[in-house]
Amino acid sequence: MYIKSPLNYTGGKYKILESVFQAFPKDIKTFVDVFAGGFNVGINVSAERIICNDQITYLIGLFQLFQKTEINDLLKEIKGIIEKYQLTQQNKEGYYALRVEYNKSRDIIKLFVLTCYAFNHQIRFNNSHEFNSPFGRNRSSFNSNIEKNLTQFCQALQEKNIEFSNVDFMELDYSFLGKKDLVYCDPPYLISTGNYNDGNRGFKDWKEKEEQELLGLLDKLDSKEIRFALSNVLYHKGMSNELLIEWSKKYKIHYIDKTYSNCNYQFKERNAVTVEVLVTNYELT
Repeated sequence: MYIKSPLNYTGGKYKILESVFQAFPKDIKTFVDVFAGGFNVGINVSAERIICNDQITYLIGLFQLFQKTEINDLLKEIKGIIEKYQLTQQNKEGYYALRVEYNKSRDIIKLFVLTCYAFNHQIRFNNSHEFNSPFGRNRSSFNSNIEKNLTQFCQALQEKNIEFSNVDFMELDYSFLGKKDLVYCDPPYLISTGNYNDGNRGFKDWKEKEEQELLGLLDKLDSKEIRFALSNVLYHKGMSNELLIEWSKKYKIHYIDKTYSNCNYQFKERNAVTVEVLVTNYELT
């Protein structure tokens, strides 16, 4: 049974963890989660040391808060905020009052409460780094499932050897890594623009330049015999990532949906499929 992140982060890998972990080596010393997002992969991986990195400062801030705070104290504070602003699935005014307060104070625990009541639990900012997700009327709330996920997530953060980093993937230090380590990358997808990579949210966007930089970085790791695993999509809604398709031919491709494992990149109905893959540079033993 895997731990689910309390953050409903776009592109989260919780539902496909089994497929991802089947392609991971069993002997990982240091695991580097370069684009941690909701941290579903990193929190569940088996490794001696786990490095959680993301360029989005607020995500790392939340994880650090979760790691250092007793869960009962955390829940007490969360429920206190909910009570103060009388948050419900219908109270739009309370939600927007909390949003205004968070954007003034930048109190990170208030950000978490906002995500619980936001539309689709989205974490979205404007170019001034103000949280701007709309209210999730009749849908979103801090419910028993989120409380359970938060409790288990915090417990794992506090029990495992997890360190945090908040830098761009090109600025991350890979120099200490060796043959028994694993660098995992789940970047924004070039052919699938979301709230996190459209360049209008106050954070670095993801274009072909960034894609090429990442693929070049992975080639460099490979030349040093450092293991990597890259999550991505080859095809999505009629589009294809030709850069990735060509590059990935050098490595091993694991198809998340095994239906496409012998397709040789040929699909009769490309408009109807999203082909998600994990690209690795090692053999499983």
